[in-house]
Amino acid sequence: MSDGTYRVLHSPRASDEYLLLDTATVNPVYVNNAGYSGELARTVEAIEQGNAVAATIDWSGDRPRFSSVEIETETTVSFAPDATNIFEAARECWHETAASGDPMSSRLTRDTDGAVNGVVYAFAEQAGEQELFCEFRDGIKPLDPLLEPITASEPPYAVFCFAPRELPCVIICIALEPDGLLARTVRDTYTFDS
Repeated sequence: MSDGTYRVLHSPRASDEYLLLDTATVNPVYVNNAGYSGELARTVEAIEQGNAVAATIDWSGDRPRFSSVEIETETTVSFAPDATNIFEAARECWHETAASGDPMSSRLTRDTDGAVNGVVYAFAEQAGEQELFCEFRDGIKPLDPLLEPITASEPPYAVFCFAPRELPCVIICIALEPDGLLARTVRDTYTFDS
């Protein structure tokens, strides 16, 4: 048995498991997500991609399984692999990245009243590296370091990761209110992997 706090992603290997990223070490653990009963089964079924969970993992069987699990934050993560018509704040962030020659830049997003409602990151694709979008989706590059600097707001957040068709970059948008106007607009505008 082992205890830890994990960020949950869909497994790139199989639909009957979750990819858990240890939030302390970023080590991956692939945990069976089927075959539970009672309250444990209800909790496992309620987990959404991006949630942070506190879990005890049982390693005694053929595959690791949850011995216990509790959803700590309901942050969600969505991936859009072929996004078109990227929103203006993301385009501006990408142009700043390209102009500076830096591998990444960020900017705050604001609502119509000027209040901060999110943050956008633009990551330039680096020659010779694996595709950044796949690295974020498959847990090779963790998303948690992008959430840590957000100190003026508490999770949960809605995180959206885009591979724009027309730009050589990866865009990550973090909406501070998962059910707010920014998050709802993004969900209504783009197609995300299930």
